[in-house]
Amino acid sequence: MRHLWLGAGGLFFVLGWIGMVMPMMPGFVFLLIALFCFARGNPAVERWMLDHPKYGPPLNDWLERRSISRKAKVSALATIGVGAVIAVWMVAAPLVLVPLASMAAVSAWLWTRPE
Repeated sequence: MRHLWLGAGGLFFVLGWIGMVMPMMPGFVFLLIALFCFARGNPAVERWMLDHPKYGPPLNDWLERRSISRKAKVSALATIGVGAVIAVWMVAAPLVLVPLASMAAVSAWLWTRPE
């Protein structure tokens, strides 16, 4: 099982880093899933992620208090906004409501998290 957790952790870690630069892809969520997998597959990697100078503090904030900083919220909402513009531009009129509704729901949930 350890190898499966490590493989899943590695996959979600890579997806998380890709998501950090691509709009409409939830990078931080994938890093949280990677953290969960590494906790079961390799606690040393989990500790490395939690101790990372840039991404460790937000991961710890989420694990300990389920909180998201205002800066992270604004950044995420701006990225969601870019994704919404891309969706409107690329998706046919009635179908665009699906990603827009999803983005609106995620935005509302995100904004209501404690800081």
